[in-house]
Amino acid sequence: MVLILFMLMCMLLNLFIGSASTKWAILASVFVPMFMVLGFHPGLIQMAYRIGDAVTNPICAIDAYFVMLLALAQRYDRRCGVGTLLANMMPFALTYGALMMIQLLLWYFLNLPMGPNAPILLS
Repeated sequence: MVLILFMLMCMLLNLFIGSASTKWAILASVFVPMFMVLGFHPGLIQMAYRIGDAVTNPICAIDAYFVMLLALAQRYDRRCGVGTLLANMMPFALTYGALMMIQLLLWYFLNLPMGPNAPILLS
């Protein structure tokens, strides 16, 4: 399904571009019209982007809050470094990503609205 591929692409892109607004500015101009042609509501596209962007933040070393997370980890374990933090956060990020993808797919297949006046499909 294209939504899963879009979320995976956002996850991968998040590792290289730290700013969420910059990524959305780059991706929205291409993917929102493309998915609208396929019949998806823009709210669903933005939700797929937000999931893809959010789940890889703990393993993104260029994220603004990664340093704060590392400082917090070092508060409890002085030997904790970047590699240790990434290795410990990887299962969390992958599990969280899988659960959020499953939740979005359930939302899609049950045809639940994304919010007020925001259906899943345009038609």
